[in-house]
Amino acid sequence: MNLIETSKLQKIYVLGDSEVRALDDVSVNINPGEFVAVMGPSGSGKSTFMNVIGCLDEPTSGKYLLDGIDVSKMDRDELAQIRNEKIGFVFQGFNLLSRTSALENVEVPLLYNNTPPKERGDKARQALNALGLEGREHHHPNQLSGGQQQRVAIARALVNDAPLLLADEPTGNLDTKTSVEIMELFVRLNEENKITIVLVTHETNIAAFSKRTIKFLDGKVISDRRTAQ
Repeated sequence: MNLIETSKLQKIYVLGDSEVRALDDVSVNINPGEFVAVMGPSGSGKSTFMNVIGCLDEPTSGKYLLDGIDVSKMDRDELAQIRNEKIGFVFQGFNLLSRTSALENVEVPLLYNNTPPKERGDKARQALNALGLEGREHHHPNQLSGGQQQRVAIARALVNDAPLLLADEPTGNLDTKTSVEIMELFVRLNEENKITIVLVTHETNIAAFSKRTIKFLDGKVISDRRTAQ
């Protein structure tokens, strides 16, 4: 069964007397364990596609199944629940809470599950340790490098054992060396932990770490190919 299955997705915005088709009949299937890069110029539809599969936005029409569940017409509360259970998010700007520690940042998704405090702390600590942040649990974001902050964000995305990781320009604020380290980490998570990763990027050297590249233009998928490894 596909982890992500979209059929004829449309997302239409009405601007005055005109329509903008941010997504135009997009049908894409992604299997469990894939590592997919989504590319395209600004306005191509790649970010809209990411928002829809991340249950952050609803399509105007079409169907979207996530792990076999039709989420196309879910209400806001249902979408919030499935995001917490099925999806981890990593963003370009890290989106960490500045006044809380790395450990507390990673614990945030577990708060919504009513996970008991001790279990919450244990799971967050394990996630940080798995990403090489042992000893940094009580550091605040301003005490961490950009690469370390992104690792905290990745730990937060993974702490709920969600099967899908969505990464939106995750290396955009990082230098070249740190970007490579973060992408090598994604590769390891995909290959060793079998986590499905969908990554939006405009950089071909970043997309090259994936196993499949989908390119968007004017709301349509214009190519979908396996990446040479």
